[in-house]
Amino acid sequence: MPSPIPYSPSLVLGAIVDQAAMDNLLAISAAQAPIDAAQETLNSFIAMKRSLEMTAQELINMDINPKDLLKKMHDVDADVDRAATAYATTRLEQELKMQPLRAKTRLVNSSIESPVDYNRTKIKSMPLAADSLKMDAQFFSFDENDESDSNTLSNIKSYVSASTSILGSGASFEMAKTAVNQVNKQRQLHKIAGTLVVTASCTHKEAQVLAPFYIDVDKAVRAWNRMFPDAKDKIALDPVAMQQIAEQIGTAAEKSFHIVSGTTLGSSFVGMVHVLQTQDTRSSQDVESRAKDLQFKLSLGAAKAGLKGGFGIDKDVGRDLKALLSTQDITSHVTLITAGYIPTLKSNQVSIGVKQFANFDPNAMMTDLLKLSDYTASENQTVQQSATSARTKGEFVQLKTAAITSVMQGLSALDDGQNKMLDIASMMVAFEDYVKAATGTDENVKIGLPINYYTKPITRSQLAQMWVGKYYPNKFLGISGDDTVRVVPPKPEASGDASASQ
Repeated sequence: MPSPIPYSPSLVLGAIVDQAAMDNLLAISAAQAPIDAAQETLNSFIAMKRSLEMTAQELINMDINPKDLLKKMHDVDADVDRAATAYATTRLEQELKMQPLRAKTRLVNSSIESPVDYNRTKIKSMPLAADSLKMDAQFFSFDENDESDSNTLSNIKSYVSASTSILGSGASFEMAKTAVNQVNKQRQLHKIAGTLVVTASCTHKEAQVLAPFYIDVDKAVRAWNRMFPDAKDKIALDPVAMQQIAEQIGTAAEKSFHIVSGTTLGSSFVGMVHVLQTQDTRSSQDVESRAKDLQFKLSLGAAKAGLKGGFGIDKDVGRDLKALLSTQDITSHVTLITAGYIPTLKSNQVSIGVKQFANFDPNAMMTDLLKLSDYTASENQTVQQSATSARTKGEFVQLKTAAITSVMQGLSALDDGQNKMLDIASMMVAFEDYVKAATGTDENVKIGLPINYYTKPITRSQLAQMWVGKYYPNKFLGISGDDTVRVVPPKPEASGDASASQ
């Protein structure tokens, strides 16, 4: 199978690749190669630096003085600085070269109908690539310095672009730009203390290929004549001319066009948690005033409930106190950017149910009633005793009613609060869903976008062979440019009679 070419949004499976588009994509790939090499060098030095720091810390924990190791780490610092400078220089130079090439990527696209026979051709998944996962998390803090914030945004863009580079320069550039735009929007609307960025990129071993691959030769000939309008390159629908063209296979000047016959897939996940900075200043007079108001309302509510044979305060007074005391702050916002897969988004829900009410059976209820009857029994009750007895019975009923009402109201409030907010737990649920899809355990879940293309070249002589094979299968040729089974023409029989015996 031919070598893959980089991703382009103008290409789809089975489409004709315009030669200008292919040249542009190969030029982007050539310009991206030095950036990838410089970045790999920088990442290797950074990994070595972190490993040496961990080793030095382990030696310190074992009461060993790592003085010689610390000296070597200064040399590593210089190497990291040189690698970072080389990476920045290389990236700047190559980005200037790739900017005009990226501008052409969306403009170059062939509008010629694909010659693929989609009625017979099928898309098959084949393990032509490899599974891989690259995950990282980093926290970027902001301060009041505008220049420092600008550097932080630049670092976020570089970090996301490097983490999603597996998708190709175009897709990673778009994801990095989207991430920075989201951070800027959050900073415009809120005061952001920092942003936690979680990235994951995967390649998937299951490539998509057109197999079996069939071409409608009549559409292919029309597409060829449109792409190569010169008289010397056009294909005439004539059996003799077709046979002559078919015999020219393998010449150095033979032209061709390419069809996308397969793709390898990749995907990326970028989750950002924006930590909001909140400040609250209150005077002591305000606090003391609210405390006195709270004490008065509690006393009034308790007295009101006591006169009616109840306990504590009723729900109306409780609602007023809740409004008096409650403050609600959102301390973080979540942003998700994915490529190749749309994860499942769920709110952070807590499911609570009541299995059984305590002592909620007839025997227990009758025991409580008998105890209440003994407590309130009196042969000669005064008016005061009757009032006290009635209040005691009311308190008993109020107690049993509150046991049920409080639980049911709590369940109702919890149910009412579900599915209302996406938080950090929601992002982690989405990330787990993405990783589960990336493992490929569920065959019904499709994940990935094209990161490389396999192309099939179609030449003028191949089309001539296919045309002759289709309309004159047993006369001229038995060669094909697709997966169609051709009948090989039989060899002509030897002429002449056998020599007579002497």
